[in-house]
Amino acid sequence: MIVYILYSKKRSRYYVGQTANIINRLKRHNQGLVSSTKSGSPWEIILQIEVESRSDAMVLEKKIKKRGAKRFIDNHFGV
Repeated sequence: MIVYILYSKKRSRYYVGQTANIINRLKRHNQGLVSSTKSGSPWEIILQIEVESRSDAMVLEKKIKKRGAKRFIDNHFGV
């Protein structure tokens, strides 16, 4: 499983999610097939973290969302 952070320049917003197939998931976001990201297309992948299981992905996704994607990136990767 992969936990990912996307960024939309159009909306200056981050989106955090999880998937088993990051390429297909990004396509769905950019085709407007995901209601919560429809208005921000095009999205670009800022960060992807591979984890062992879906339960691990859910825990990490929740942690990132609680902290905020930009803050998580700044704190862990110094970007």
